[in-house]
Amino acid sequence: MILTAYLAGSISSAVLVCRMRGLPDPRTEGSGNPGATNVLRIGGASSAVMVLLFDMLKGALPAYLAFRIGVDPVSLGLIAIAACVGHIFPIFFKFKGGKGVATAFGAMAPIGHDLALALIGTWIVMVLISRYSSLAAIITAMLAPAYTWYLDDRFIIPVSMLSALIVIRHKDNISRLLKGEESKMSRKKKDKF
Repeated sequence: MILTAYLAGSISSAVLVCRMRGLPDPRTEGSGNPGATNVLRIGGASSAVMVLLFDMLKGALPAYLAFRIGVDPVSLGLIAIAACVGHIFPIFFKFKGGKGVATAFGAMAPIGHDLALALIGTWIVMVLISRYSSLAAIITAMLAPAYTWYLDDRFIIPVSMLSALIVIRHKDNISRLLKGEESKMSRKKKDKF
């Protein structure tokens, strides 16, 4: 299941959506990060939403299947992390992937709709307040274990593992935020439908 999750995570939604829509390769344009935020910059909202949904699905499917067959919480966390590692270091795309945020949140979402809503709500509020996607992701990831403890404490370990991975992947963003050099969220004016 860990290997399957890694291979599923290795399917780069951003690269495929950009190819399908005739957009520039997200690994060489904008921030260079093949994720939904960068696709928003180079391809507009509709392309970014497609990437976001596919990336979340890559985390949600392996985690949900593992949960359904009764995998213990630590193994569940490893399976979810494998999907994220696949997204971060995709074997099919020369090991150049994204930050893993949508995939990690997708892996957390099957725990319950209340947790999913809390994560989405926190991210949206933080983006509206700060205009920094990276800061919103970091704060949401840091709050995720607390939400999980309150809503369903059986899954604190896997959620904490995913949250730690997200924060570690954002170390460069944290450095830029502290220096005031991080790019704020923006989108291309015309969407390519």
